[in-house]
This record gives sequence, C-alpha cells and structure tokens, in this order.
Amino acid sequence: PYRKIISSMPSWKEIKSRIKSVSNTRKITKAMELIYTVKMKKAQESVMRQRPFALVALEILASAIHSKDVFAVYSHTPESETELIVMIASQKWLCGSYNVSAYKKTVEYIEYDDDTPYTRAYEYVTVGKHARDFVLRTGQKLVADFSDEIGDTLSSHDVRKVTRVLIEEWKTGKYAKITVIYNNYISAIAYEAVARTFLPLVPEEIVAYLEAIKHTSKHLTEPHEHTIEPDIQTLIDITLPMILEVQFHEILSEARASEYSARMIAMKNASDSAHKKVDSLTLVYNKTRQAVITKEVSEIVSGVESMKE
Repeated sequence: PYRKIISSMPSWKEIKSRIKSVSNTRKITKAMELIYTVKMKKAQESVMRQRPFALVALEILASAIHSKDVFAVYSHTPESETELIVMIASQKWLCGSYNVSAYKKTVEYIEYDDDTPYTRAYEYVTVGKHARDFVLRTGQKLVADFSDEIGDTLSSHDVRKVTRVLIEEWKTGKYAKITVIYNNYISAIAYEAVARTFLPLVPEEIVAYLEAIKHTSKHLTEPHEHTIEPDIQTLIDITLPMILEVQFHEILSEARASEYSARMIAMKNASDSAHKKVDSLTLVYNKTRQAVITKEVSEIVSGVESMKE
C-alpha cells in the first residue's frame, strides 16, 4: 500500500521546489500590493492640489452666473445626432475587473441612453490601451487616442492636451454631447463605473461643483472683491477652459486611484492565494515525506524479520 501512495504523489523534492516558487511569487505580489497602495494615495492627493484654483475660480464665476450669454459657447447644445464618448481604462493588465467595469458601463450607457428619442451615433476618444482596444475591437469610430501620451504620473500638460482636443471638437458643433465613462473612486476597496456629462455644461452645476470643493477644503479664505478687465466675457472665455481642465484632471485622478485600488486588491488576492497554495503544498510535502519515512521503516522492519527467520 505504501508503494501505491508514493507512486501517486510527486517526489518531495519536486514539492519543495514548487513551495519555493510559490513563496517567491507571493513576495512579488506582496511588494506590488504595497506599491499600488502608495500610488493610490498619491492619486487621491492630486485631487486635493486642484482646490486652491477652484476656490479662486468660484469667486470669479459668482459674479457672472446670472449672465447666461457668457456661457453660450459651452452651454449651448448643438443640433446633432452624434455623441462623443471619452472612455478611460488601464494601460496594462493585472487590475482585476477594472477594465471590464468600464466596458460594461459603456455598453449599458449606449443601450439605455434616454436623453434623446432618436438613436445616436457614437464616436470615441480613449485614454488607456485597453479602452482603445475595446473601441477598435467593437468596430467603433476612434477620433483620438491618448493611451501612449499620458504617463503613469499625471501632469497638467498631459491633462491640457486631452481637454483642448475635447473643447475644439465641441466648438465644431459636430457633437450634441460629450460624456466621460470612467471608474469613480469610492474607497480603498471599492470603485464604480460612471458616465459623467462633460459638455454641454450647466453654469449652476459648475458653481455647485466648485462649492463642493470649497466645503471640503481645510483652508477656506474670505471672498475678495475683483476688478474685472477688460470684460466678464473675456475672463470667462479664459477661465472656463481652465475649470474644464481641473474637472478632467479630477476625473483622471479618480480613474487612476480606482485602477491602483483594483491592482492593490488583485495583488492582495494573489498573495492570499499563494499563501494558501504554500500551506496546501506543505501539507502534501509532509505527507509525502512521512510516506517515504514509513516505507523505509517498513523495509528495515521487514529486513530484520527476515534475518530472524
């Protein structure tokens, strides 16, 4: 019977080698988990750095909110049957269901878009290799791709490149709406795919957005009186694109924080699975080793018994 047990098991040396291999993998995934935890926190902090500008912009917009004409370029909805979707996904793998969440939200948004009674045509701007691949794989029209231009660390220059393209496309009057689909950060272990209207903008919503930032800021300042030169229209034309940049920077930061959260969770699950695998292999190793020892003892006893006979 011992021969049968031993023949059905790998050798103890093979098992020991596998234990070492899985243990090394666990060390790597644990290190990656810690790395993405730090990156996730940095992505959260990048949102906080936009608040000083938001507070000043709020003061400026407060004086122009009742003048609807100054917002006409960005608040007027063109008569078009085409919508531009900005889809944000990851550049690399190993992020669990992060990309799948964005895919599902895009399909769901298109299928249940009730903003208009007619069927819209959709075109895409993508950020992230997997967003680009999804659009091309499904045969959709890709207007622009920024997958290789936006690095791992977000910069104002990178965000400005995307925002300017969106604003230029909007001013052509080709699109009735620009929507951003991305994963919104909720907590270190949770995120949710959302579809957020980027343009046309509603002045009241812009002010509400800036007010929300103001209420969560720890460094509140007293409002100041501003002398506007040469006129409010010129100032709004300069300020609004900057506010849109801040909004898009926040969207990208939320998406990055969600991505790093997904990677952190994926690496933690991989580390836990590796730990369980090591425990399982150690149990098999001990059983195999015990079977070998039992066989050797049995052979010694048999030899002693045969010598007595």
